[in-house]
Amino acid sequence: MHIHILGICGTFMGSLAVIAREMGYEVTGSDQHVYPPMSTQLEAQGIRLCEGYSPDHLKPAPDLVLIGNALSRGNPAVEYVLNQGIDYLSGPEWLARDVLRHRWVLGVAGTHGKTTTTSMLLWVLEQAGLAPGYLVGGVPLDFPVSGRLGSSDFFVIEADEYDSAFFDKRSKFIHYRPRTLILNNLEYDHADIFDNVEAIERQFHHLVRTVPSGGLIVRPAQDQHLDRALNMGCWTPVQQTAIGGESDSADWTAELLDDAGSHFMVLHRRQPVAAVQWTLTGNHNVRNALAAIAAARHVGVTPDHAIAALCRFSGVKRRMELLADIHGIRVYDDFAHHPTAIQTTLEGLRRQVGNEPILAIIEPRSNTMRQGVHRDRLLASAELADTVLWGNLEKLDWLPDLVHAAGGKHRCADTVDALIEAACDGISSPSHVVVMSNGGFGGIHPRLIKALEARV
Repeated sequence: MHIHILGICGTFMGSLAVIAREMGYEVTGSDQHVYPPMSTQLEAQGIRLCEGYSPDHLKPAPDLVLIGNALSRGNPAVEYVLNQGIDYLSGPEWLARDVLRHRWVLGVAGTHGKTTTTSMLLWVLEQAGLAPGYLVGGVPLDFPVSGRLGSSDFFVIEADEYDSAFFDKRSKFIHYRPRTLILNNLEYDHADIFDNVEAIERQFHHLVRTVPSGGLIVRPAQDQHLDRALNMGCWTPVQQTAIGGESDSADWTAELLDDAGSHFMVLHRRQPVAAVQWTLTGNHNVRNALAAIAAARHVGVTPDHAIAALCRFSGVKRRMELLADIHGIRVYDDFAHHPTAIQTTLEGLRRQVGNEPILAIIEPRSNTMRQGVHRDRLLASAELADTVLWGNLEKLDWLPDLVHAAGGKHRCADTVDALIEAACDGISSPSHVVVMSNGGFGGIHPRLIKALEARV
């Protein structure tokens, strides 16, 4: 069987391609932007890639076309599929039908932390010998690829609320039918498809409706939007997580043993279990860990074994990934897509480095941020940085005025060269430079490192 994937270089569709190839299918794909790391991962799996969306890529006709949610009517490949009557599905529907059916699905949903928490849970199950299948919307450092079929009944998946395809506007996660579900958090995002936070709450409620009464939902103790989603109806046992004294009724609690969040004691129903000590920082990662421990216990992994595994967890590419240490100037790459993500990342770093200078270089690139939906929160989200450079590569008309009005530590530039020059100006060791974007940011990372090496 020949499957052709339109939009194959996206993290989700690329992971589908790897799984389909593992199942023995002939897999090819097209994308507008064929570049590493996804292109090299796919080519290493023997998957042929085509640049652009020419109908010629679909000749002779494949048995099935999977259409990514970035494509819409008017795309020449989409129009050819429809006009020629070639069978097509969305990626989530194919995954549900051909991979997830009859498996114990562990889903991780939420506005923030999905990729990291999915990778934590996957690592815990892998270390327990459960050999789960998985699909992660990123690159977990402890695994060679972003998706695999697995050899057990368990399948761990990052459960995204974004829509499935141009012909299926339901959230992807509606297709997955998890038995174990982590709800990390819920905030307003994806303004290109959701009118307001209530619309997202409704989609999360639809997800909750698919979890069986014999399953489990894990959630933080304090999240009003999750409260509202669950109050629409919930038929599944719920366990709560918390840090310190946030909640007296939480099932899983972390007591911090340092300010950075890199050492903490895990308690289950107020009884100490064991301590996590790892390289990650930030309260957000402490919460992610608690959720992963609780979900793993639901499939039989004891908390002490889960904690031991997390102490060896390497993390996820582009989640505060240390790219270089240039004589004490440390450069990190972080996948920030929302003001809350910016704030929590900088909080974790500040707790780790104390008073050492932090320079944040931020590109507001997500659809929601480009529209200016979160502009009132944007500057405050970077408050813990000493200097903030806002990259306006997308030429947003509102960003320069916002930054210039703030002044002080905030500056705006619309080219990579200008950002690099500003970053190198007066920098000294020790310093911490965090580059934040959910895209390639104009290839700034290697150029910035090279410039810093030349200055120091």
